[in-house]
Amino acid sequence: MEIDVKKQDGNEMVFIVRDAEVPFVNAIRRSAMMQVPKLAIEDVFIVKNDSAMFDEVLAHRLGLTPLVSDLESIEGLVMPDECDCDAEKGEYCPKCSVSFTLDKVGPCVVYSRDLISCSDSKIKPVFDTIPLLKLKENQEVELEAVAKLGLGKEHAKWVPTTVCAYKQYPKITFNEDEDVDFSVVEACPRNVLVANKEEGKIEIEDIENCSLCKACIRAQQANRSNYINVGYHENDFIFKIETDGSMPPKEVLLKACDVLDNKADEFITFSKGGSK
Repeated sequence: MEIDVKKQDGNEMVFIVRDAEVPFVNAIRRSAMMQVPKLAIEDVFIVKNDSAMFDEVLAHRLGLTPLVSDLESIEGLVMPDECDCDAEKGEYCPKCSVSFTLDKVGPCVVYSRDLISCSDSKIKPVFDTIPLLKLKENQEVELEAVAKLGLGKEHAKWVPTTVCAYKQYPKITFNEDEDVDFSVVEACPRNVLVANKEEGKIEIEDIENCSLCKACIRAQQANRSNYINVGYHENDFIFKIETDGSMPPKEVLLKACDVLDNKADEFITFSKGGSK
């Protein structure tokens, strides 16, 4: 298997996977979405809320606010089910949780930057300008929020990716014994094809931008032509990961691969009659 990184910029990463199979690539996708630990607000204790927003809606907004969750920031934190504290009885400890406070008096708009971490300044909302609620004059909101590590399979707020998808690598060929049909160039919605009328041929501008929509195939069928063929390389894939900013996409990918590796080890141990 070969991996070729095509783009890595901020919260987005695009790479090519060659000589792989669909089940393996899909396992990476599912692990990246569902099995990578991320920090999100789980419990909200509202002391006072004079705004027009219901407590439940405010708590929901806080839960979906992305928090910094890169490996360096959450180092030392453990999953709640691995901690020896008694969180079910309302007890929280710095080993498995991070507390935030919010205390604002109107008139103002309360933003995500108003969430103040009580223990670790590195763990904070990813974006400062997410509006949470609006307070009119003399209205006040006071609360404490507790963030915990969790997995995307439990709730969407713990999904680190906003985009995590792959497609098979496109393959476009031309039948040279057929007349050139320039209508397929105009039909392509992504400008993958370019007409070179001086040389009487069609050139491929950006094969990786092809979405396999086959609009060009439908265009040539209307002209009863058979000039262009659109398919894909069966074992090559274009993979894209985009995160919500809580952690870099490379970290998400590496952690997803670690999860798959551990599951494979457990499966091998179990198949040999052992136990873990």
